[in-house]
Amino acid sequence: MIYRENILISACLLGLYCRYDGKIKRLNTVDELIDKYNLIPLCPEIMGGLGTPRNPAEISGDKVINNLGQDVTAYFDRGAKEALKLARLFNCKYAILKERSPSCGYGKIYDGTFSATLTVGNGKTAELLLANGIRVLGDTEIERLLIP
Repeated sequence: MIYRENILISACLLGLYCRYDGKIKRLNTVDELIDKYNLIPLCPEIMGGLGTPRNPAEISGDKVINNLGQDVTAYFDRGAKEALKLARLFNCKYAILKERSPSCGYGKIYDGTFSATLTVGNGKTAELLLANGIRVLGDTEIERLLIP
């Protein structure tokens, strides 16, 4: 039996209906990833208790605020904890996460002004996974896992 590594992946990248705007988007490289790895889909925002569609949210300071000015931090924190449980349950060493998201963003996220301005930082889930030894890759870095 050939062992294939388990990798967490943002469910929206697989084309699942979970994006904040209710739209479906699928990565072009999904089939290649499926050929090499066991992909464990997750949506921390759904797992934290939010629905689809939902109001857009951005990190402002240490809080996550939606475009109506509501503090939704607790949902994002709960979703991050659930994502870490999945990573541990499936012994995932890597996570491929949707860039710029307040939960999954890695390296750069929106700055909290809802002006499409990016700033250096990580989303709540990306930050928790990193703090627990899970290597995070943004969705534009997937090729690094596909190199033979």
